[in-house]
Amino acid sequence: MTKAEPVLLFILASSLWPLCGWAQISDKPAGNLPSAPQPQVTQNLARIVLSVEPQAAPAAASFPQAAATGPQSQLPASPLRLTRTEAEQLAIKNNPRISVGQLLALAQHQVYRETRAAELPNFNGAITAVDANEGSRIGAGALTASRLLEHAGAGVTLSQLITDFGRTTNLVSSSKLLEKAQNANGRATEEDIVLATDQAFYNALQALALLKVAQQTVDTRQSVEHQVHELTNNKLKSDLDLAFADVNLSQAKLLQLDAQNNVDSAIAALTAILGFDKQVYYELRDEDSQPPAPPQDVDGLINTALQQRPDLQALTFDQQAAEKFRRAQRDLLLPTISALGIAGATPVRPDCFGGCFPNYFISSWYGAIGLNMNVPIFNGFLFSAQGSEAKYRAQAAAQNTRDLRDRVVRDVRTAWLAASTAFQRVSVAAELAKEADLGLQLAQGRYKLGLGSIVELSQAQLQQTDAAIGYVNSQYQYRLSLSTLNFEIGAQP
Repeated sequence: MTKAEPVLLFILASSLWPLCGWAQISDKPAGNLPSAPQPQVTQNLARIVLSVEPQAAPAAASFPQAAATGPQSQLPASPLRLTRTEAEQLAIKNNPRISVGQLLALAQHQVYRETRAAELPNFNGAITAVDANEGSRIGAGALTASRLLEHAGAGVTLSQLITDFGRTTNLVSSSKLLEKAQNANGRATEEDIVLATDQAFYNALQALALLKVAQQTVDTRQSVEHQVHELTNNKLKSDLDLAFADVNLSQAKLLQLDAQNNVDSAIAALTAILGFDKQVYYELRDEDSQPPAPPQDVDGLINTALQQRPDLQALTFDQQAAEKFRRAQRDLLLPTISALGIAGATPVRPDCFGGCFPNYFISSWYGAIGLNMNVPIFNGFLFSAQGSEAKYRAQAAAQNTRDLRDRVVRDVRTAWLAASTAFQRVSVAAELAKEADLGLQLAQGRYKLGLGSIVELSQAQLQQTDAAIGYVNSQYQYRLSLSTLNFEIGAQP
């Protein structure tokens, strides 16, 4: 033996070692085959039970009836049963963004009350007692009475705005419109939450359906792998066929792991949108087993959106409020007329004995009423600058409203096209899944008869899996596109 022969033998043994491993695996019955190492999931987020009425479709693409993840010891006795409508109601009840919108609307209502207070009378009471150097006079300061007298009294003051030529009225109207805008924003937030709930709900159903497809793919390829390894043991197939079967089975197991991860992620998203901060178990039911076809009149949908979209309503109210505020700022240059009334009594007052001082308090009671008109003359162009600012902001608000209207028209048309396309894809995907199932059956038959190769069978398996996944995706993408279309036209419940 030469020095090079041990090296050649080592290389040859290294090359044949994988084939020896396949041969060792194929010596065991299919039911006892060791499965590939399964990575442990640290924590499954939820267990879902999906119940739907499947349409006529290939077996590999039909919807799952039940699936569970996670240790059985962690499963509650009664999982939370939800339909899409119930999930939307629960999200509206629990999601904190809904509460934020409602609280902001209540706060804006108080702003309206604050502004409206300028139109109502002001009624104040006062009690005054003075201990002074009797009869002296004030030498400096801004007090209205220059002579200091020792006295005590009580009275009331009533003031009422008569007119400021529309300024306060416009301010009140602006605040009321801003309140309406905030209420519309609250409804827009509610519709955002509803759409997000629909997306999370359908994503969870879709992820579970894909998990079922992955499980069926693993079972199918496990069966093929068992057949191939039996044929290999009987020297009817080569080790290359077994290697292809093992690779296909490993790919299916990886697909199952990815599908399981997608299920857990979808459930985490659904739990968050429902307003829960802990692990929740669900039993999800699809109430739309056969969703209707999308409407044909897109122009009617656009008109509905322009009338019902709450975000467009909110921006319209903001524009109207900006216009009212512009008028109010313009009216700063106009006079303000107000009325003032005062009445009271001075039971403690200085009396003059012996002619020491004149009697300043003729009566214990006092009262007066008057009018006041305040006319702005010049304040450094402050009011004119404020009016110009309000005018420009009102013009900007009008342009914002116009821009949103254009985007609403675009979004409705785009959502309608997407829904129409998704509706057509459902039937095409179902036909493709049927054809792929038939192709796989033929490929399996040809392979058993020795008329087809393992490459042909692997290709048929891949096509069948892709078709099944495409059918599931088309089902739920159409449901989601309908929810998006309802959101775009403002028709969410």
